[in-house]
This record gives sequence, structure tokens and C-alpha cells, in this order.
Amino acid sequence: QLQLVESGGGLVQPGGSLRLSCAASGFTLDYYAIGWFRQAPGKEREGVSCISSSDGSIYYADSVKGRFTISRDHAKNTVYLQMNSLEPEDTAVYYCAAETLACGARIGSSYDYRYWGQGTQVTVSS
Repeated sequence: QLQLVESGGGLVQPGGSLRLSCAASGFTLDYYAIGWFRQAPGKEREGVSCISSSDGSIYYADSVKGRFTISRDHAKNTVYLQMNSLEPEDTAVYYCAAETLACGARIGSSYDYRYWGQGTQVTVSS
């Protein structure tokens, strides 16, 4: 059974950092594009970043460019989202998602991804 599990969320002060992990079981992440999405209360789920499976292309939402970094650890079958210079506006539940053909030229919408984790809460507050 394909399963994604996020971890690494928590409470952090503005300007702080967190690293989210997306670990896979039941399949190899190398063959899937991985997207990170977030959803704040009362808002729609939005794409944050993705990394493709084909050539490793990476895309970021404008709101996180220069602050967030997505990466793969092939040996650990895990994708990370390093989040620096966090702002209160980054507060949301963060989800990772997987799909074989996604992240081709953009992050895409949540409908472009078939497999989802349960989410991890990130709260940025002083």
C-alpha cells in the first residue's frame, strides 16, 4: 500500500526555520513527482513547491521563493522541505503529495496529485 507520512511541523517564532519530511512506504519516491501543499484555515489548498521525477526540475510558489528549499534523499526514500525565514503567513497544515506525471512545468493543483500524506501543522507565531 502506497503511503506518505509527513513530519517536522511545529511551533516556531517568526524568522525561524523548520524542516519538513515526507517519507514514503510501499513505493519508491524516485519514480514520482513530489509536491508540497499547504492549507490555512478558511483558505484553499495551495501549492508550495514540487520536484519532478524525470529531470529533477524544481518549482516554488512566489510567496516562498528564496526561503524554502525542496530536496530528495534517494537512500532514505524521503523528500524534504527546508523552510527558513518563516512568517506568520506560512502558518498552515502542510501536505506532501505524489504523482508520476506532475511538476512538469509548474507545481500544479491538488487535483494533479493522486497520493497524499495526512499533513503536519506548522504554526509561526511569537
